[in-house]
Amino acid sequence: MNIFLPFVYILVMFLVIGTVFRATYLRSKKDAVKPYGQLVELDADTMHVYSMGDGEKKIVLLAGLGIPLPSADFSPLMRTLSKSHTVICVEYFGMGFSSQTSKPRTCENYVKEIREALAQAGFSAPYILMPHSISSVYSEYYAAQYPDEIDGIVCLDGTSTAFYKETPKILNIILPIVSVIQVLGIMPFVAFLTTNKKKLLSNGYSEKEINDAIVFSGFSMNKTVIEQMAQSSEHVKQVMDLPFPESVPYLKIISKETWETPVKELKMTPEEYQHQHLARIGDHAKYEILEGDHFLHVNNAEAIAELTDQFLTPS
Repeated sequence: MNIFLPFVYILVMFLVIGTVFRATYLRSKKDAVKPYGQLVELDADTMHVYSMGDGEKKIVLLAGLGIPLPSADFSPLMRTLSKSHTVICVEYFGMGFSSQTSKPRTCENYVKEIREALAQAGFSAPYILMPHSISSVYSEYYAAQYPDEIDGIVCLDGTSTAFYKETPKILNIILPIVSVIQVLGIMPFVAFLTTNKKKLLSNGYSEKEINDAIVFSGFSMNKTVIEQMAQSSEHVKQVMDLPFPESVPYLKIISKETWETPVKELKMTPEEYQHQHLARIGDHAKYEILEGDHFLHVNNAEAIAELTDQFLTPS
């Protein structure tokens, strides 16, 4: 015990330093970052809506799970798309500059909040939704409930609503642990060490956007986001039996890594997983495959914009 005590003291010291560092320095850095767009009031909560461009068609970008700062994450894609379109990033409650909320995390509430935030920010339907990952689930719910408000969906490596698997119970243990790790101030250090700033700069990100995202990573695992993660499988269940409207054009852009990489839990090939999803959408669903991983918008802004323009151009 006497041998290990110094190591215990050192560990405790580092954890205390990390906690204080996050609560003081990182918090002040985060609070100093001004919202990129406008903050709108939804009851007692606040949502952040960031827009670029003034084109006729309105493209609404919706982030995947746990993105610390979607308005920075999507910025190069927004700049590219905004050359021809109005592009709007809506940050869900618990993400980016938006506040947390006590409202249940359901598909119904996500769609309600997207609609109200856009209206409060001065935008009116119809929209082209561009969801990443889990947001494709909310977009399908939106289209099923309000098809006249959606001119199309361009899905970025979206979650399939043709496959449901109950959320593993261990996730309810892991998520609170991750939240504790966040309080210790570890996440920004990890983000800093793993961020390839040179690559991101070459992909069109500004140094400010990169640094802001790193700072926000220290606050991304809050109660609202944890509930979203814990309920994500149930969100799929809420949508999978809703018929997708044939009147809403649908394009799914799939990353090559997702298309080719087997997932043991699926008990099917990745191609089958994607084709089942497309079949659920309907015969009018189209798809394209782009090089890269799940976060394909980070490296493929120009290609996504080109595919989007082709998709939106009447044949």
